[in-house]
Amino acid sequence: MTIQNFKNTAIKKIASSPSPQLDLEVLLSYILGFTKTDLLMKRDFEIPREKEVWLQEALERRAQGLPIAYITGQKEFYGYNFIVSPDVLIPKPDTEILVERATDLIAQIIEKKKNSLLTICDMCTGSGCIALSVMKSLLEDYNIPQDRLPKFTLADISEAALDIARKNAEGLFGKASPLVKSRLAFVRTNLFETIPAKFDLILTNPPYVPRQLTDQLLQDGRSEPRLALDGDVTITGEHSSSNDGMEIIRNLIPQAKEHLAPHGTIFMETGEYNAQDSANLAKKYGFTSRIHKDLEGQLRLVEMTC
Repeated sequence: MTIQNFKNTAIKKIASSPSPQLDLEVLLSYILGFTKTDLLMKRDFEIPREKEVWLQEALERRAQGLPIAYITGQKEFYGYNFIVSPDVLIPKPDTEILVERATDLIAQIIEKKKNSLLTICDMCTGSGCIALSVMKSLLEDYNIPQDRLPKFTLADISEAALDIARKNAEGLFGKASPLVKSRLAFVRTNLFETIPAKFDLILTNPPYVPRQLTDQLLQDGRSEPRLALDGDVTITGEHSSSNDGMEIIRNLIPQAKEHLAPHGTIFMETGEYNAQDSANLAKKYGFTSRIHKDLEGQLRLVEMTC
């Protein structure tokens, strides 16, 4: 079957997708190793049989709601390629705002503090996309010397998620110097339960979706981990009586305050529906906060300083 024939027949199978044409292009590019231009120029290319079988299976999984990123096992974020699986959330473009603002602030602080190394915690790290993107950008975009790189602690309650984060670290820094690799540590913990250290910056994209909305989201077969979505879970892992997505944040903010060095900063992603509540809560704990909007103009990132 040619690429064009495949497109003609496959588009009907995933008609329920919000972006069927794009889905097809991503799947074809992934399995054939073609660019988008290649797909246009080589529309008469005969797809090898074994790859056609993979494509047909991928279409069935996509029709059931499984995201393309889980089918291919990868997702681009902040210009870098990350391994993903249903053990971690798929990195979203809106989270790039957190990376951009945090990296800019970190670079400024490094320039000012020439005699000390910054310490940074990426709490609820998931795939590691936040911390690893910040570290990669510091090296490549800000030209921070390797010996001035901060020490990053990537923390998560899920060991499966940490395994993915480790793989992504190897993918991005596997050929880097031992000094660069030594700046990364991975810790399994329930928020800051097993972390005694204090940090200059804490970056976090915690679960913040209300439980009922989480239920609705997972009905479409997306297979993202409830553990990384549902914000209405108590510190002991039980359902809270709230339905505002704030229960984990209500525990996270005071714990983060205790683990933040003087004059430190927290960058926390939230939902547009609870960003203001998160900022108000931060104020109760002595933070000065500002809210940044995402790419769609929605309230998304809460920056807290003390």
